[in-house]
Amino acid sequence: MNPTLRLGLLGLAVTLSACSVLDSDKIDYKSAQRGSSLEVPPDLTQLSTDTRYVVQGGSTSAAAYEAGRAQQAKAGVTAAPKAVGDVHIERDGNQRWLVVARSPDELWSPVRDFWLEHGFTLEIDQPKLGIMETDWAENRAKIPQDVVRRTIGKMFDSLYSTGLRDKFRTRLERRADGGTDIYITHKGMEEVYTNAQKDNTVWQPRAADPELETEFIRRLMVRLGVSEEQAKAAATAAPQAAPAAAKLANVNGMQVIQMDEDFDHAWRRVGLSLDRTGFTVEDRDRAQGTYFVRYVTPTDKKEPGFFSKLFGSSSNAAAPEKYRITVRSNAKQSTVSVLRSDGSAETSANIERILRILADDLK
Repeated sequence: MNPTLRLGLLGLAVTLSACSVLDSDKIDYKSAQRGSSLEVPPDLTQLSTDTRYVVQGGSTSAAAYEAGRAQQAKAGVTAAPKAVGDVHIERDGNQRWLVVARSPDELWSPVRDFWLEHGFTLEIDQPKLGIMETDWAENRAKIPQDVVRRTIGKMFDSLYSTGLRDKFRTRLERRADGGTDIYITHKGMEEVYTNAQKDNTVWQPRAADPELETEFIRRLMVRLGVSEEQAKAAATAAPQAAPAAAKLANVNGMQVIQMDEDFDHAWRRVGLSLDRTGFTVEDRDRAQGTYFVRYVTPTDKKEPGFFSKLFGSSSNAAAPEKYRITVRSNAKQSTVSVLRSDGSAETSANIERILRILADDLK
């Protein structure tokens, strides 16, 4: 073979292989289309019948946001940036969150705009509750950019999929000093084959990705006025010692979770676990150490697919039940209990199941 031709073919092969390498630092989210949205696992729920969890006027899209921002620009509407020094990261083990010297009311709009700018649609947008949550979205940057993809990808973009979907929940909690703690938690789904023939797939939950949470915390810092260099340095600082493990225990005939931590640490970690595991938090009362949540009992009946249930109804779906998750502390010891909606104690399969879900995540 002609040496020149051989070198040319070798170079082409190297180029093609290099083009298939994923750019792990790039984020390019695209919200799932209505026909391919996902649902939460069958034992956790977020009911659309509760109007407190419905965005007024429908879901908010990035396109609508851009159109509104263009109109504001024409009208000369601008917002003065806040001081750079009022945003920093705090850490507890591998968990990170933002502390901002502004009230939740001041921060709600810029945080909301942040998610819209990144291509997400908000399914939950509740300032009074301090929670916003995106829909399921795909990170298109993880699709290999080979020759064929670059050539026809724009025409047949829907033919390409990573088989992964991500959802992010943001919680804003007012601090005693008037500032705000901002928590970002990730939930993931992956498409897997159900048989050896690989002719059928289902969507199932996958582990939360702390690196994605950290990346969006870093980007939100920049959105709130911190420089790229400062945000990167803060987000990549060496991790602190891991938080104390949580364990299931039996106290006075009731199963509880015990944590070797004070109230502040325990309250924060339980809140993050509720966000990450997908519980619907209807309200919270930090002074009383109580989260008010909803839970759906799993059934033995076959559940509909993750794509279909969101747009259909199932007569087999169990009614949600309400519970109180309480955090009680004594110095450096905290106990997490699950109570009925009226605050009464009870031992049941549901309560034990909720405790196991939380204990597994808190570990």
